[in-house]
Amino acid sequence: MNYIDPIHYLSQKDSKLGSIIQSIGAYSRKTNINPFESLLQSIISQQLSGKAAKAIYIRFKNYYNNILPTPQQIISTPNEIFRVHIGLSYKKIEYIKELSSRIANGKLDFASLINNSDEEVIAELIKVKGIGRWTAEMFLIFCLEREDVIPLGDLGVRKAMQKLYNLPQLPDQSSILAISLPWRPYRSIATWYLWKSISTVDTID
Repeated sequence: MNYIDPIHYLSQKDSKLGSIIQSIGAYSRKTNINPFESLLQSIISQQLSGKAAKAIYIRFKNYYNNILPTPQQIISTPNEIFRVHIGLSYKKIEYIKELSSRIANGKLDFASLINNSDEEVIAELIKVKGIGRWTAEMFLIFCLEREDVIPLGDLGVRKAMQKLYNLPQLPDQSSILAISLPWRPYRSIATWYLWKSISTVDTID
């Protein structure tokens, strides 16, 4: 089977996207292959700027001597530690403890997710309180390294598409699907370039 270069493929399929690819250069996505840490970071980062999220996550790790805590350690940590010393909201404390509990009791098994389809992974993750579809999609892209994910509700993707294609308004989900159809099976890579084109995501360097 002949190797297909995703960058060349995307550039050939969509000349406008190709212009972004040419201006940005090489594709280099940061990933986090530890599924527990990936979801913890996603929950902690919700509704925060990249700088603020990074600062809180550093405090979080420092509390555990810069080692990723186990689910049981998180469950056992008093809420006030998370609130006062780390700076998490009570909602996020609830969410990370919910995630930890589901892992500890076996309701969420990361090993079984690896071979599941994208939609099966999303369906399993959104059972966890505090994890919505967008967070599950980020998990697919940055942890499981799936190459054909297009986050339909992502504001950065919508803004980048509006700018790139001179759209009169932000595209809706059906428009995003239509625009991204030629990019299959490399929509995650195209998404990365869209993000970079407007520099809205700090974790994709």
